[in-house]
Amino acid sequence: MSWLVTGGAGYVGAHVVSALADANEPVVVLDDLSTGERSRVGTAAFVHGSILDADLVRRTLRDHDVRGIVHIAAKKQVGESMADPAKYYRENVVGTAALLDAAVDAGVESFVFSSSAATYGMPDVDMVDEDTPLEPISVYGRTKLIGEWAVRDVAAATGLRAVSLRYFNVAGAASPELGDPGVFNLIPMVFEALSAGRAPQIFGADYPTPDGTCIRDYVHVADIAAAHVAALRWLTESSPSYQVLNIGRGEGASVRDVLATVASVTGIAFEPAVVERRPGDPARIVARVDRIRDTLGFTARHDLDDMVATAWAAWVARHGA
Repeated sequence: MSWLVTGGAGYVGAHVVSALADANEPVVVLDDLSTGERSRVGTAAFVHGSILDADLVRRTLRDHDVRGIVHIAAKKQVGESMADPAKYYRENVVGTAALLDAAVDAGVESFVFSSSAATYGMPDVDMVDEDTPLEPISVYGRTKLIGEWAVRDVAAATGLRAVSLRYFNVAGAASPELGDPGVFNLIPMVFEALSAGRAPQIFGADYPTPDGTCIRDYVHVADIAAAHVAALRWLTESSPSYQVLNIGRGEGASVRDVLATVASVTGIAFEPAVVERRPGDPARIVARVDRIRDTLGFTARHDLDDMVATAWAAWVARHGA
C-alpha cells in the first residue's frame, strides 16, 4: 500500500512528501512539474503527468497499490484565476472530480483534500471557524469550495474516508531546498523587494486594525505537513465521518508585524512604502483551530520568527542575500 501525493513536487506538496517519508509511509508523487521541481521529492516514486490524464492516474493507482490520496495539485493564484477562470475550473474542479472517480474505481480508501481559507471570502468575524459562512470572492476560492463539495458528496455516496484541510497563510521552510520558489505571498515578496534594493510595499494602512494593516493567520509549512500526516492517521485508524478542518495557529499577525520580523531576522533596516489597498483584501482573517486540535490532536508548533527565519534561509540558498 502507498500514498499518492498529487502536486508532491510543489512547495506544500514536497513538505508533505518529506513528512510522510519521515513517518516511514511509502509515497508516490504525481506532478506535471508546471510549478513543481523534480528534485524536491527525494527518493519517493515519481510519475510525471497531470491529474487530468485519466489513463495515467488509473495506471498509477494500480501499479503502486495506492490506498490513500493526498490531493494537493491545483492552480493557486487568485489574480490568474480571475483572468483565466476556465483554466481554474478545468484544473481544480474537473481535475478533482476525475481523480475522485479514479479513486473510487480503484478502491482507494482515504482521501485528503487540500483546500483554502479563500473559501471564506471576507468574513466579518474576529475568528473564523469551519461553520463560518462560505462566500469566496475569487474564482480560485470558488474552485476550492466546489472541490470540497465534490469530496464530501463522493464520500457520502461511496464510503470513501475523507477530510478537507483549509490552509491559512502558509510560510517558512522545513529545509532550505524546500523553500517557496514563488513570489506571490507576503514574505517572499518582501524578500524580493529587499534583494532588488526596493522598499517593500504595504497595500493599505487604513484598515480597522490596531496598526492599520491587514491581519492574517500565518502557519509554518512544516506544521501544514504535520497536519496532513495526522489526518492520514486519523482516516486509517478510525471510522470517521467527513470533516472540514482549518489549519492555522489561531493567532493573527499584521503586515507591519511581519515586516518588523523580517527586519529583525535579516538585519536589513528598511522603511516600507504604503500604497493603495488591493481590492478584496479583508482586514482580518484568523483561524479558530479548536476542531483540528480536538479531532486530530494537532497544534501548530512554529511561530512567526521561525517562519521568517526558515523562509529567509531558503531564499538566500536559492537567490543569495
